[in-house]
Amino acid sequence: MGYPDIITIEPGKRGGKPCIRGMRITVYDVLEYLASGMSQEEVLKEFPYLTEEDILACLAYAADREKNLLVITE
Repeated sequence: MGYPDIITIEPGKRGGKPCIRGMRITVYDVLEYLASGMSQEEVLKEFPYLTEEDILACLAYAADREKNLLVITE
């Protein structure tokens, strides 16, 4: 299962931000926890409804968005 099966975007939920499996936790939330120093294990313990696959989907989604950014230089 790839991240398109896990990451959902619904206009009326969390302002249309990418969420995990239709829940109210966003990709940004998970990435922010990881960036602040929480381990994957700590995130999973704090949010028991998340799975390791969810966290990996967030990372894959972010990597894909970064890869597809268009950079304009002058």
